Amino acid sequence: MLSRYIFYSLYKFLFFLIKINQTITIWMLFPLYISKRFTFSKKDSRFFSFISVISIVGISLGVATLIIALSILKGFEKTITNKIIDFDAHIKISSISNTLPDYHTGLPRIKALLGNNLLEINPYASSLAIITSKRGTEGINIIGVFPDNKMRGIKENMTFGNISLNDPASIIIGKKLADKIYAKPGDKVTLFTLKNDKIPSPENMPNIKNFVISGIFESGMAEYDDAFAYININSAQSLLKIGDNINGYDIRVNDISKIDSLNHLLQVRLKYPYRTASIYESHKNIFTWIDLQKKPIPIVLGLIIIVAVFNIIGTLLMMVLEKTNAIGILKSLGAAGKQITLIFLFQGMVLALAGIFLGNIIGFLIMEIQLKYNIITLPSSVYFMSTVPIYLSVTIFGGVSILTLLLCIIASVIPSYVASRIKPASTIRFN
Repeated sequence: MLSRYIFYSLYKFLFFLIKINQTITIWMLFPLYISKRFTFSKKDSRFFSFISVISIVGISLGVATLIIALSILKGFEKTITNKIIDFDAHIKISSISNTLPDYHTGLPRIKALLGNNLLEINPYASSLAIITSKRGTEGINIIGVFPDNKMRGIKENMTFGNISLNDPASIIIGKKLADKIYAKPGDKVTLFTLKNDKIPSPENMPNIKNFVISGIFESGMAEYDDAFAYININSAQSLLKIGDNINGYDIRVNDISKIDSLNHLLQVRLKYPYRTASIYESHKNIFTWIDLQKKPIPIVLGLIIIVAVFNIIGTLLMMVLEKTNAIGILKSLGAAGKQITLIFLFQGMVLALAGIFLGNIIGFLIMEIQLKYNIITLPSSVYFMSTVPIYLSVTIFGGVSILTLLLCIIASVIPSYVASRIKPASTIRFN
């Protein structure tokens, strides 16, 4: 009953499209009328046979699969890109010789080079370190920043405690790291760093400083949650014994489309010991992985197209065989070959529209269920996120639907042409 209702609605829509154009004559209405009679004839309802249902289901599953695949891939791309761009610096300036002079000398020059393109710039001091708590020890990368640093990615992903680093003894760590060392806000931890970048010895003791966890963040990306800790820049300089020197600058720009060009400008204008890297260079492996995910799409699309084409061709050819006698009668009464072609083109279009309509509904419902209930989870250590990202876009739904419809109509031409070539005399012998 549902299939009959869908087909009837589609035919009504086609009639409406033709009737609103007064230039369309009975020459066009005739094939549509006969196609509708073929479909809803009470005498012969084999149109709703198993093969027709299989054809519609095949198209709908293909459309749903492609919509879901494209939506997930687009979701992966947007989610990972946004997380990295929001969390990390757009351009990172570091030093070839490990440290840079006091930021009071370099900051004005960098600001002058970037001009109005600069959103914010934050000097930092960083180093590899070992963090220990009462119950665990891990290697991390500590980053010293100013207390007024907006820390956009951290602030938006705080889960426990607060983001304040006004206290020189405060430290902010990732949730994954906190779980590893069994720590929570308020717990004391100790940081160890190498002195003079040499292996510790009785003559060269490591730098040691105690901190209190003030906050825990969770970005969903293991690369950050597992290995980064933030402290006050003055505490970092004291711990690393670098005086007023820093290790680099984190730069964010107003327009992310200009990241590469501005990075190139800084590379050219800043000399030794400055070294620059854009976010796309720093995370080249991730962005390469994102591009790699897109490459199977043509293969998936091609397979779905092949399934849809064979479904339409097979179904319409069976319908041509089924209606051979009716075709002969129509041609003997004066129906033109083009009109016979249009009859089966309309039926192919209805099959395609029914499959596309159901495919859109199936795809939308599956994605809505995933978004609402998060049935499928991901290991964040591999995919940089814990849930399957889905990007619902009218462009994806519309693009897949239109492309599928066009291909199905093209596929309908073959059996429609076969039907138009049937001769009345041969139908008598066939019958």
